[in-house]
This record gives sequence, C-alpha cells and structure tokens, in this order.
Amino acid sequence: MSDTAAPPPWTITEDDVRAAAGRIAAAVPPTPFLHSQTLSAVVGADLFIKFENLQFTASFKDRGALNRLLDLTPEQRRAGVIAVSAGNHAQGVAHHAQRLGIPAVIVMPVNTPFVKVNNTRALGARVELAGETLAESMPTGHEIMAREGLMFIHPYDDPLIMAGQGTAALEMLGQVPDLDTMVVPIGGGGLIGGMTVAARALRPDIEIVGVQTSYYPAMADALAGRASTSGGQTVAEGIAVKAPGPAARHILSSHGVDVTVVGEAAIERAINLYLNVEKTVAEGAGAASLAAVMAHPERFRGKRVGLVLSGGNIDPRTLASVILRGLTREGRLGTLSVEATDIPGQLAAVAAIIAAHDGNVVELAHNRLLPTMSAKCTDLSFTVETQGRAHLEDIAQAIRDAGYRVWHISDPPRPDADADG
Repeated sequence: MSDTAAPPPWTITEDDVRAAAGRIAAAVPPTPFLHSQTLSAVVGADLFIKFENLQFTASFKDRGALNRLLDLTPEQRRAGVIAVSAGNHAQGVAHHAQRLGIPAVIVMPVNTPFVKVNNTRALGARVELAGETLAESMPTGHEIMAREGLMFIHPYDDPLIMAGQGTAALEMLGQVPDLDTMVVPIGGGGLIGGMTVAARALRPDIEIVGVQTSYYPAMADALAGRASTSGGQTVAEGIAVKAPGPAARHILSSHGVDVTVVGEAAIERAINLYLNVEKTVAEGAGAASLAAVMAHPERFRGKRVGLVLSGGNIDPRTLASVILRGLTREGRLGTLSVEATDIPGQLAAVAAIIAAHDGNVVELAHNRLLPTMSAKCTDLSFTVETQGRAHLEDIAQAIRDAGYRVWHISDPPRPDADADG
C-alpha cells in the first residue's frame, strides 16, 4: 500500500504513548485481555479479546480524552472545552472533564438517540443539538468555541488523543507478548494509529489489521489511492467516518498496515457471538474486529490474535433488532404463512400442530384480504420459535401433511450476506 499524500505536521512516538500510559493510569485502569476458548474453536485461531467496553464510559475513548485534558493549561481548564460528537468521544470528554472540574460543551446532531444525549448530560456536560450530521454540527461547535473561548477536543486527529488510545496496545502486549496479530476497528484512525506506533516499537514483526464497514471504507480507499465511496446506514456507526485523519493515514501507510472491510451481516453476527458466547455487549464498531476474523478465518488460522472490542454503547433498540435478526438467520425464529379455510377451529388446529412438534408461537397475524387466495380462505401467519432451520422445516411439513398449504417460509439468508464490501 502506498500513500502519496504529504506527511502531516505531527506524528507520535512510543515515548508519547508510554507518557500517556503513566498520566492516565490512576483514572483509566487496564481492561481485561482474555483468551476466548469458544471463539477460538470457531475460527481455528487463538483469540484474545481486549474488553474496552468495560471502561467507565464503555469505550476506549476514555484513554485519549483524559490524556488530552490533562495537558490543558490552568487557563484552558478554567475556560472549558468543547467537542463535536454523537457518541463515545462525547461521553469520554464529558466524564473526565467533570472529574477534573473542567466545564465541557458537547455539540451533537439533532437526531442523536436520546440515550446518548441523556448519558452525556448525566456526565456533567452541557449538550447543544445542531445539524442533521456531525459535519453539519461542526460549524455550531466552532461558533461556540470562538464565542466562549473554549478549547476544541478532536475525536482522533490530535497527537495526545492518539497517544492515549495507543496505550491499549501496551497493555495487550504486556499481557500476551507473543501475539502474532492485532485486529483493530478504524473510524478516523486514532485508535489504530496509536496502537500501531506502540505495537511496532515493541514488536516490529507483529501484524496489524484494520477493519472498516463496507459502507465506510474511507481508510482502505485512502491507502489504496481510490476515491472514497463512503455512505449509508450501518450498525457500526462508531466507525462510520467519511474522511480518516491524515496522521493516522500516514502512520498506517508507513507501517504497511492492511485494512479489510466487512459487511453488515458479519458485524451483526459478531455482536450476537459476543453476547451469547462471552456474555458481553458490543456495539457494531466494537464487534468489527471479530467480524473480520469470522469473515476471513483462513487468514488468521493457527495464529495468536488480539481483538479490540472497542466499545459497548449500542442503542437498546438496535441491539434488540440485531438479536432477533440473528435468530431469524439461524432459523430459530421464523414465519410460516398458512392458507386455511375461513371456518371456526382452523387457527386452533394449526396451532396444535405447531405445539405438537415443539414449536413456540410468539406472534400471530390473521389476514383475510390477500388477493392470492380464495375469498373463502384466510392467511394465518405464525412467527414460531424453534431449535433451528431444520426444525422449522419439519413443522412446516407437518402442517402440509395435515392438508394445509404453507405458501411461505421465512427465507434463509442470501449466500452472499456475509460477503465483504
């Protein structure tokens, strides 16, 4: 990979990351870095998970935010700080500013989920809502900054922020020094930039792989010299960044870091695996590194791989949707639409067949108006909880054997649903 862009005006060194580790140690303790026996067996590699979702604000952003705030002069602390963010950076800045007695203003888009707005306010920050997107929020942030004399805290393109994020790599190699590979999610690049500098200083031979969602492959495009194709709705909104930081781009290029992209279905599967196997909550961005290993098991097979679970701040409604979609993909939740004569007793008869075959009806829809069937018939749509796709098919066949027409069964996922890009 090559990067023809001019070097940025700053970069960081191992000493910067070590200095950050010393500064933040009292308030940002190391998070667990644990081997996952079950996930290792699934992919054929030794997987170690860095649980950054266990930080106080549930993401790695605590590291960089605190390191940046600790560098403020007494005058800057009295004046206060401002950040533009819809999520983890906002909460990291708000929490540590409150701890240090620094006034904080966070500008968020007007459509930011209420839970994130309320959490940021609960951490002591003054929240201003402006614009539909972060890009549209930025002018308001700069206006408030100039009017009130505040210090701007960038989410990733800042040497102190990046050095703070890089402390995660020091902890990982301190606990498992013989890692072969680190897999790290990429948004603006602050996390992977800092981790790359720290990791390569300690282990020049270690492989570092960055991960982006296929909707926002901005760093992958930049390193490959392609025009950016970013845009769209993604469950990994924490890494939905259209333009990576120039410093991170330069670091990744100079260190030969590879960047892969993963699709939405792979990220959703990883969220579910973290929940069901590790009993931990991962947001979409936090699950991206596991998604990459699941999507490309041959690349990591037999290696000792460190995954950064970068955050756990997922909207509860999104998490509920991901769980239900996962059950549907596995066939553990499916819909059977049954054509039945519109006479008394048919609903009970079909339900009895489902029950006799150990299916659990969780939802029912009754529709007499479908034009595809006789006016003397009705459609009974049963959403059924089962043991898996084969069990769902067995129930459908039992209903057919009883003389009914099952004219639709929940479709399995498309063969390319987990494809990259």
